[in-house]
Amino acid sequence: MRKIFLLAPSLLAACAANAPAQDSPGPEQPTPIHGVTPGHKCRSEGTTQFIGKPGTSETGAAIKGVTRAAVLRWAPPGYMLTMDYREDRVTVYLGSDRKITKINCG
Repeated sequence: MRKIFLLAPSLLAACAANAPAQDSPGPEQPTPIHGVTPGHKCRSEGTTQFIGKPGTSETGAAIKGVTRAAVLRWAPPGYMLTMDYREDRVTVYLGSDRKITKINCG
């Protein structure tokens, strides 16, 4: 039994020698920023063509294409929205008839 206790520390030391260093530098990763998707910044130019059109997934995809937004947010009447600004998001407001009344970036 005594031999096992004498052997255990050397086995643990052998395992620890192969463990990766905790302070070793890894590849540098960009810090994620809320509301920013690289390459996607919403542009409101050209969105007036969608006012009065039905709020469908096809229209939403077209709006994302024109605005270059990464995120599309639908806003039906009476729907509560967060007030945080995201430069990669477009918000599409709908009337009670499900037609688009307003389009905003952010």
